[in-house]
Amino acid sequence: MTIKVLVAEDQAAVRAALVMILRAEPDLEVVGQAADGEEAVRLALELRPDVVLMDVQMPRLDGVSATRQVVAAGAAQVLVLTTFDLDEYVYGALRAGAAGFLLKDLEADALVDGIRTVARGDGMLAPSVTRRLIGTFARPERRVGPEVRAAVAELTPREREVLACIGAGLSNGEIAGRLAMAEATTKTHVSRILAKLRLRSRVQAAILAQDLGLMI
Repeated sequence: MTIKVLVAEDQAAVRAALVMILRAEPDLEVVGQAADGEEAVRLALELRPDVVLMDVQMPRLDGVSATRQVVAAGAAQVLVLTTFDLDEYVYGALRAGAAGFLLKDLEADALVDGIRTVARGDGMLAPSVTRRLIGTFARPERRVGPEVRAAVAELTPREREVLACIGAGLSNGEIAGRLAMAEATTKTHVSRILAKLRLRSRVQAAILAQDLGLMI
């Protein structure tokens, strides 16, 4: 299956390099390019790519706001690009529903793998830097509203275990191994958790698990 990608990056040279890397992969298709946040939102709504590779700092509309609009419209999964690994802009993007984030200085293979990971719905939680970001900004003492706590209380014991594993940054395959169940069953549990808690992405579920102090 071909994965359609929209590249949103305001620096022309960086954008060209990203596009060149992606076009070298037979299963990736660059369907559009955006030089600012407003254009990124417009093209995402128009082209409906599988993944938007979104720079976090762009003119006219920043990457966080653009991510929020793209995710709210259900237009695509968003994978955020940033220069700094502990950037509060990135945390805002994750809260806005981004499926994960990558650093701009990563290797080409890691970029491609990240896009494939997000496209199949398995958020970018594996890299240690992502875990550090979540661990730094999403503390258990953060206030979780009563409605959210009530929704979490309605989860089954197994769903709570899966939610805790998501919070620890485990992939579906790792969760399946940890809890001794099929990976397809894990995916079903993850989908149900997101639906029950009204979350937009796996990363939001991970942040919530951290906020609640869930442990595995």
